[in-house]
Amino acid sequence: MIDCHRADRSPPIRRLAAERGNATVEFALVAPILLAVGLAVLQIALVLHVRATITAAAAEGARAAALAGADLGAGERRTRALLAGNVAGDVVEDITVWRENHEGVLVVAVGVDAQLPLLGLLGPTAMHIDGHALAEQP
Repeated sequence: MIDCHRADRSPPIRRLAAERGNATVEFALVAPILLAVGLAVLQIALVLHVRATITAAAAEGARAAALAGADLGAGERRTRALLAGNVAGDVVEDITVWRENHEGVLVVAVGVDAQLPLLGLLGPTAMHIDGHALAEQP
């Protein structure tokens, strides 16, 4: 007589023995993908942080230059002061300040040219951000 219970138990045991060591191989295949995804998320966060910091500094520089009696150099100095000692300050290439007439309203604008802090060379490598403020009349 054949022992049915014993015959039913042996295939799963053999399958478990055959799968021994697969977790190491699976980890070796999945770990680089997870690492790449994690680095991509950090890269996006860094670029967005730098962009937001430069945008805020450009807007604040435009406000400083738009004050009554202030010259355009005040806007550049304020923008540089806000970006100094920051990650965003390391990638700034040029800051320009100008006055323009926008639909009959005098506006002060601050433009910041910067390099994107990219680990790889995917996509654009430079950005230009403008900050605007209404000029006060003396």
